[in-house]
Amino acid sequence: MTASAPEAALSAAAHAAPGPSAVLPGRHGLGLGIAAGLGAGAFWGLTFVAPLVVPEARALDVMVGRYLSCGAFALCVLLLQWSRGGRSKCAPSGLPASAPWIALAQSVLGYTGYYWLLFLAVEAAGAALPVLVIGTLPVWMMVLGKPAGVLWRHLAVGMALTLGGLVLMHAATTGAAQAGAVSGPEPAKGLMFAAAAMLSWLVFGFWNAAWLRRHPQLSSTTWANWQSVAAGVGAIASVLVWGWPDWAGLAARDQFQAYVWVCLITGIGSGWVASVLWNVASRRLPESLAGQLIVSETLFGLTYAFVWTMQWPAWTQGLAALLFVTGIVASIRAHR
Repeated sequence: MTASAPEAALSAAAHAAPGPSAVLPGRHGLGLGIAAGLGAGAFWGLTFVAPLVVPEARALDVMVGRYLSCGAFALCVLLLQWSRGGRSKCAPSGLPASAPWIALAQSVLGYTGYYWLLFLAVEAAGAALPVLVIGTLPVWMMVLGKPAGVLWRHLAVGMALTLGGLVLMHAATTGAAQAGAVSGPEPAKGLMFAAAAMLSWLVFGFWNAAWLRRHPQLSSTTWANWQSVAAGVGAIASVLVWGWPDWAGLAARDQFQAYVWVCLITGIGSGWVASVLWNVASRRLPESLAGQLIVSETLFGLTYAFVWTMQWPAWTQGLAALLFVTGIVASIRAHR
């Protein structure tokens, strides 16, 4: 790797990041992309259950374990690819020398760095405010990623339904906060970190999609491997900054085994598998529709959480979920 690789990565980011796709995909590409996007949401939603399974673990501890297992699994897949197909399987020809730096930068934006910022936001302001700010991410992707072939009035229906669902979901979260379940001492600081987290993932979403479209020789799985290994490096960096997770404390409270399972399932499922599926969706869908499908993470996450706790959702949560579903359907129809 040359000494100018980081500069080349930043230059590539400037040319590849935010810019909506100009052409709508064909019916087959649209269907496959939608299925992959919903699949990614289903695996991302597993992270909602993690705090219920290991309530004594900090969010940062789960993040470190998740991305360590994600990176280790991806490294094993890369080594298997190498043994079967050589270098061409792991690193297709035609990629710029800055590709490893781009994988690392994207993993910081969409993986470890995003969760660092979200953790700091929740720590400063509690859960309600960051949830509301991060919840606007699909709307921003719909606005900034609108293809030329989609009319605003058609896209507005899905956006309005999504915003309505966000308002209702925020009302339910705020009610929990007022009951003393979630609170924070520095709301302004939390708002800043939450906005930074949202912007971080927004840049990742556009940059990742542009990068995959510009390099068709790079499979969605191979790029997910690179991103996941880079996320594992980010997890190690997190340890250097925040320290190792409190594994001894979790073992003393009989939660270490559950913690390991959570890290493995969310690392391989919510990390690696979801990355593969999201890369498939990002390659085939305009950012406006891909962004709408991010809402499915909340839908699946709430479903898993309610099944785990064996509780019915509050009426506001149920109505918000209904609005999210109809918003996704409306957005799919708008892009056909």
